[in-house]
Amino acid sequence: MDLTIDDALAHASGTPLPLDVAVDARAGTLRWGAELRRVADLEWEPPVRGTVYGTLLNFRDALAALGDAVTRAPYQAPPHAPVLYIKPRNTRSAHGRPIVVPAGVTALQMGAGLGVVIGRTACRVREADAMAFVAGFTIVNDVSIPHDDYYRPSIRYKCRDGFCPLGPWVLARRHVRTPDALDMRVDIDGVVRQRANTRDLVRPIGRLLADVTEFMTLAPGDVLMVGVPGGAPQAQAGQRVAITIDGVGTLANPLIDASATS
Repeated sequence: MDLTIDDALAHASGTPLPLDVAVDARAGTLRWGAELRRVADLEWEPPVRGTVYGTLLNFRDALAALGDAVTRAPYQAPPHAPVLYIKPRNTRSAHGRPIVVPAGVTALQMGAGLGVVIGRTACRVREADAMAFVAGFTIVNDVSIPHDDYYRPSIRYKCRDGFCPLGPWVLARRHVRTPDALDMRVDIDGVVRQRANTRDLVRPIGRLLADVTEFMTLAPGDVLMVGVPGGAPQAQAGQRVAITIDGVGTLANPLIDASATS
């Protein structure tokens, strides 16, 4: 959907963080002060500096794909609380930056995620009040090496350098009126490979924030991914992935072979 965003936070090389910008998604431009630049002409940096938390099995299709496995040992039942993991500092990357496919790996999973950016310290917040603790939203690509362990994903699969592109910007909360009903799309080389919608979350955003902050504090600048839809598409070196979340923007990155960086 083409629309004009009049309040976002972005970080382009050579600019301060945060930077208030006016983004025109239809024209592909952004303005700060008297500066008007094309999005494609900027070298981007991650728009956040806090900890990035992922949430497993929070899309209904991702949970359903496990079938009877969730009722067998060692788990015995579907998760009763959010299943979290961390994308550490080394994984952070930005819009336009290449994703490196490690040596010996054929393809990587492209995990489309809506990132909830925390605006003020959140501890034991109520579901009804949760959105007041949100500064805005960004797009996250939760890149991982394909694997079968859903409950305890290995660090070596999900935490390689550059395995968490974010951005291009943080869109202010007031401009995302229905965060629990956003269309999501993953394109690889311009071909649609996945469609999803945040209305299919097991825990909607307010409930997820309440459940997570019941046992841990989220700080300003932290990012809580709401989850990744089931059946994340795979991409190979030489391809380009673009994740679009309706009303938030598009995060795009090329994939390159590890040999290209040596």
